[in-house]
Formats: sequence, C-alpha cells, structure tokens
Amino acid sequence: MEFLQVHKENRIATIQLNRPPANALSTQLIRELSKVFDELEHDGEAKVIVLKGEGRFFSAGADIKEFTTIQNEADFAELGAFGQQLFDRMENYPKLIIAAIHGAALGGGLELAMACHIRLVSKEAKLGLPELQLGLIPGFAGTQRLPKYVGAAKAAEMLVTSEPITGEEAVACGLATAAYRDEDLFEKAYSLAGKAAAKSSLSIRYTLELLQYASKGQYAEGAKKESQYFGKVFVSEDGQEGIQAFIEKRKPNFKN
Repeated sequence: MEFLQVHKENRIATIQLNRPPANALSTQLIRELSKVFDELEHDGEAKVIVLKGEGRFFSAGADIKEFTTIQNEADFAELGAFGQQLFDRMENYPKLIIAAIHGAALGGGLELAMACHIRLVSKEAKLGLPELQLGLIPGFAGTQRLPKYVGAAKAAEMLVTSEPITGEEAVACGLATAAYRDEDLFEKAYSLAGKAAAKSSLSIRYTLELLQYASKGQYAEGAKKESQYFGKVFVSEDGQEGIQAFIEKRKPNFKN
C-alpha cells in the first residue's frame, strides 16, 4: 500500500491514512481502501477496525489538484460513483468501523468518516463540507449522510456557509458520539474497539445489519429480521456459550 498502513493487534485492525500533508483522498488512496476492506472482511484475526489519519489531520478532503487532471463531466461522475460505492459498503460492513478523528475531517474526509459506524473526535477537531466554497458540491453522498446525523437545517447551514464545526459541536448535534482531548483520543478509540472485539463476531454482524433498517426508517422490516436473527444467535455456539457463561458467572469464550 502506498497511502495506507494496516496493523492488527488484539483482534483490532488499524487502517491509517498516510498521505501527507493532509491525507487527501486521491483516487489511488480510495482504491487502496477498497482493497483493504476486501481483505479484512474475511480476516479471522480482525473483528473491529479503527480508521485514523497520520500527522496533523484525519483527512482534510479530496485531492483538489487531482481534479485538474479530470477531463469531463462523465469522469467526475465516475469518481463520485466509485467513492459512493466504497462508502456504502463501509456503512453496511459486517465488522464494526470506528473513525478516530483528530485535526480535521473536511469534504471527502468527513464523507469517509460518516460512512463509519462510530465517530470519535478530538474536542478541537474541525468537521465540515466546504465544497460550495469552491463552486462544487459533495460527491461521496455527503448531502445524504450529513442530514441523517445533524438534521436537514443544520446540514444546510454547514453546506451553504462552508464553515466547519468543532468536535464538541459535532457531539452536540449527533455527528460524533464523544469528544476527547487530543492526547486521549486514540486511547479511547482502542478502548471502545477492545470492548467490541470481546463480543461474538456473529452478534456484531447481525447487529450492524439490523441498525441499517432503523437508520432507513424500515421498522417493520427490521423488527421482522431481528426476530429471525434472534433465533439464529440463540442456537449458535456463541449464543449458547454466552448463556452458559452468564449462569456460571464467568466471561464467555466466543468462537466467532
């Protein structure tokens, strides 16, 4: 990988964006991300993924210089479609993805973070979609995901002003789940990842899938699917182990 570093430890896989100075999302970086997620999906050593950036930023956006090499409308649309396909896949990924955001997540960087299941931020991080400042609009479904988290009015304000919000403001409006001091962010992210990694892979996969029904307002379909999966996990080896461990007052030993 040219722009990514991947490390696995304690059932947690770390994907680190490494494209200084701003970890801009070039086409090559996005393709590398797609390849890594291909590999990790069936990797038995990795149950949870932490996504973070090297250096000063999580990711300060798309590679604007690369835009000057794109020749026509169709090529821009193709770039947007490729990014959307990857981010849709992340949103529906069977393993938990935690974004640990420091410095800035702007433009495509925020769109990448919004495709993760959980976002933890540093208090002073800057999050925003400033594309309108360039006469553009978001291309990786930012206009669709942002209002899902912050509401339509706040999303409109962030988009038309191009002004970022802080990590603390992101928590207040629902874009992130928690804000920490810079020096504590990654420790907290791995603590959360460790708690998730201690769970059964099967129950995590089913839970993440069921949450997508809720996010799309598909209550009836989600509830029906939940009852089916409840039966499946109950008779699974991990389900029986969890029940037995509870009765015996010990930690479960899940086989995943």
